[in-house]
Amino acid sequence: MTSTDSAQKAPAKDPWDLPDVSGHVVGVLGGTGPQGKGLAHRLARAGQKVIIGSRSAERARAAAEELGNGVEGADNAETARRSDIVIVAVPWDGHGDTLKALRDELAGKLVVDCVNPLGFDKKGAYALKPQEGSAAEQAAALLPDSRVTAAFHHLSAVLLQDPEIERIDTDVMVLGEDRADVEIVQALAGRIPGMRGVFAGRLRGAHQVESLVANLISVNRRYKAHAGLRVTDV
Repeated sequence: MTSTDSAQKAPAKDPWDLPDVSGHVVGVLGGTGPQGKGLAHRLARAGQKVIIGSRSAERARAAAEELGNGVEGADNAETARRSDIVIVAVPWDGHGDTLKALRDELAGKLVVDCVNPLGFDKKGAYALKPQEGSAAEQAAALLPDSRVTAAFHHLSAVLLQDPEIERIDTDVMVLGEDRADVEIVQALAGRIPGMRGVFAGRLRGAHQVESLVANLISVNRRYKAHAGLRVTDV
């Protein structure tokens, strides 16, 4: 058998063989809002080192003290500088301006965008289509020196923040251009009991994932629920 034959027959990497991310510092921009605060709570509770960021360092520190579990608070710039992985959980209307202002601080960082561009009218929630295609693609365009992924879109802030709930049984769709970065985010999601990170394609598919939140809002209103997603047969 030649070396070429051996290489061709090498077993494929197990897609569930994910890296150890327990030593990474996770920053959450928008960490005083419902989604960001909920993610910070869950990750810190799982043993991750978490810093929550806000435009106001004082507000961030107050929220961090409320969360406990070693969470720290700082302004957005300091949070970005001190973190290995930065989750973007800011409101959509401030998404672009926030990232533009933090371009230098986010250089070289793994950025996880979980922002959902949505509008609301008397018929309910509906998806918006950013010029770049999605919030994640806007982030990638604004942060050329960062490694941008997309994840954590479909999680209920109510469930994330509820201290009485031990597990959140749901899948997290993870999108990105680099396999290693995607696997880091998958592993991060898997730190939260009940969650599983599932690769869902490249960033060009982020619009569909972000838009689905509008449908989940309709589900929640009709059934008085906090719906999530499960991907079957994987």
